[in-house]
Amino acid sequence: MTSEKHQKKIAVIHDLSGYGRCSLTVALPILSALKVQCCPVPTSILSNHTGFPTYFFDDYTEKMPSYIEQWKKLDLSFDGIYSGFLGSEEQIGIVIDMIKDFRTQDTKVLVDPIMGDHGKAYQTYTERMCSRMKELVGFGDIVTPNLTEACILTGREYRPVGWKRSELLAMAAEIWEMGPDSVVITGVREGGYVTNVVAEKGLEPRFLRSLHVGCERPGTGDVFSSILAAQTVKGIPLAEAVKKAASFVKDCIIKSDELHVPVKNGVCFEEILSTLIRG
Repeated sequence: MTSEKHQKKIAVIHDLSGYGRCSLTVALPILSALKVQCCPVPTSILSNHTGFPTYFFDDYTEKMPSYIEQWKKLDLSFDGIYSGFLGSEEQIGIVIDMIKDFRTQDTKVLVDPIMGDHGKAYQTYTERMCSRMKELVGFGDIVTPNLTEACILTGREYRPVGWKRSELLAMAAEIWEMGPDSVVITGVREGGYVTNVVAEKGLEPRFLRSLHVGCERPGTGDVFSSILAAQTVKGIPLAEAVKKAASFVKDCIIKSDELHVPVKNGVCFEEILSTLIRG
């Protein structure tokens, strides 16, 4: 018999950006559409994401331990923990402690090591933060770096195209050595396709391709990882979850271009959210 207590819950550690469709403003509706409860842990508050020329940024580092402590007092439990954008180096240690405190043998931990894109780290990420991200990656069951982040984690020089699949697998293997069971390197361009590299320990690697459409937009990684987090806590195989996430992101980009949504405004996933609900 279905009961509310059996609904899956994910603690989502991410920033709240008021404008631009990313982070928690993506995770909340996406997880809800997939019938998973989203329990936010804000890492920072931004007026809009950092891809805009100006933004307000309020670091929540000092507030996070007290926030999380109340959950410990309430003896809360979660089927998943999903870590995204972090506002300071100290937050990496805070998130690691949270994973240690709340993880059970059934908890799925997804670490999206958000550090940069297009070969560059984001403005708020220091070199030290990028280095320490390897520690957090070691606590993930699933890690979802984009190509830039995979290069940062492994110390490789970034290039936008021209990667051999053997090189991508070598990168995934190096990230494996940091501790996670599964690595998904996202957004690799292969001609007219975008490839997601799915490397799970004990399984043959998968190169899952979809047609490249439109232009690159902020927030698509958050859409992708939110779908992955929701699907995997529900027991969906990782490769199947990656296919669903990639397909939805592609459809979001097509719809956003169709409606002439400015690139900095991300993807108008709201327009097609019903397709996730039906799924």
